[in-house]
Amino acid sequence: MTAPLCALPHPVEGVQEIRKSRFIARAAPAATPAAALAWLETVADRTATHNCWAYRIGQNYRFSDDGEPGGTAGKPILQAIDGQGFDQVIVVVTRWYGGIKLGAGGLVRAYGGTAAECLRTAPRVPIVHKIAVEFALPFAALAVLTSRLAEFDADRLDETFDADGARLRLALPAERVDTLRQLLADLTRGRAALNILD
Repeated sequence: MTAPLCALPHPVEGVQEIRKSRFIARAAPAATPAAALAWLETVADRTATHNCWAYRIGQNYRFSDDGEPGGTAGKPILQAIDGQGFDQVIVVVTRWYGGIKLGAGGLVRAYGGTAAECLRTAPRVPIVHKIAVEFALPFAALAVLTSRLAEFDADRLDETFDADGARLRLALPAERVDTLRQLLADLTRGRAALNILD
């Protein structure tokens, strides 16, 4: 079984000096590509030689070599993100040229290594993928269910009421769905049906 992907709880930074060039990696959580690019604009140093970057947000990813030879900066940063098991993150590696050429292999190692080291020492928050469910239950069962929701690590997405009771929409970890289904059956003598939403 593979380790769960992790997110960053807050921005982090790491610095390396490689053959007189200074590299600063800055990583931050990013829930959307737009958020990633907005953060890039706030940390890219226009006085630096290059601001190379990559982000990974689920299946969405992008990277930029920002003037370095193609494939020597952005892609190694993305590989560092994936290699360190992160998702929902952007990493910007800023370089100030120190006068010694690193060559293509040296650039790959410098950008990828600086990004990987920054993420290796960063705090991690496991990403829990939640699925949405919906069900109706009578008022008599609502108080008991509400008091036990914390056990399911559930988020309330929606709640509506009618004469018969409440209809709830929740998001919870997939491995807790069967336990919730059993609780609903116990509370309603099998009358509440739990539906998984797309």
